[in-house]
Amino acid sequence: MTFSSGPAELTLDPKHQPEETPAPSLTELTLEPVHCRPELMDACADLINDQWPRSRASRLHSLGQSSDAFPLCLLLLSPHPTAEASPIVVGHARLSRVLDRPQSLLVETVVVARALRGRGFGRRLMEGLEDFARVRGFRRLHLTTHDQLYFYAHLGYHLGEPVQGLVFSSQQLPTSLLRAFPRAPTPHPPCMVPSLTAQAAGPSSPKGPPLPPPLPQPLTTLPPRSAGPFPQNLLETQYQDLRGCPIFWMEKDI
Repeated sequence: MTFSSGPAELTLDPKHQPEETPAPSLTELTLEPVHCRPELMDACADLINDQWPRSRASRLHSLGQSSDAFPLCLLLLSPHPTAEASPIVVGHARLSRVLDRPQSLLVETVVVARALRGRGFGRRLMEGLEDFARVRGFRRLHLTTHDQLYFYAHLGYHLGEPVQGLVFSSQQLPTSLLRAFPRAPTPHPPCMVPSLTAQAAGPSSPKGPPLPPPLPQPLTTLPPRSAGPFPQNLLETQYQDLRGCPIFWMEKDI
């Protein structure tokens, strides 16, 4: 290390420059639920908030809801260069059950660390969560995207129809009851969903089990379907998110 004559200037000897942390190897990646690695929850919150800024407390609360009963948050992990240190969180995706589709999951909040994008980590994350879902008996995945249509198309996803994810889990709700749920209510016109708070459920039938807690409104506005072919394509869509931005629904059989 040498000092120059200028004020407050420091030059590092090239022979003693600190080595950069090597990029993770795709072959060493693992996929684990965040509730199985609570010590990595803070790192996961930072990764997601770097893409979608949000209150840290709110993000941690959302991650804390992850469970084997779904919703479930998956971490894409790489071994740390230091053997004793915790793995590095390089990716995240959230899986939720789908209303009235017991063999489907909704994939949300898919993100890879910025420094690692474009190097195959997103593909590895998606392939891993597909395997994760398949071995647990699920046969179809649904997702939404604003601008990554071709990435998902290359992975085998095609345009599909909206579904409603179940954003709660309860051990008091057996699968037989979930299968009995009615389909999503009549589509709302644009800009009519005031919040994501739960709305009142419809009247219950005099027979059968009681209805579960009310579900939140769908996260997308659905204009009336027009006659003829489904109007969504890789260039335009009839669906919008709550901010009014175009959003594409895609799905894949696994």
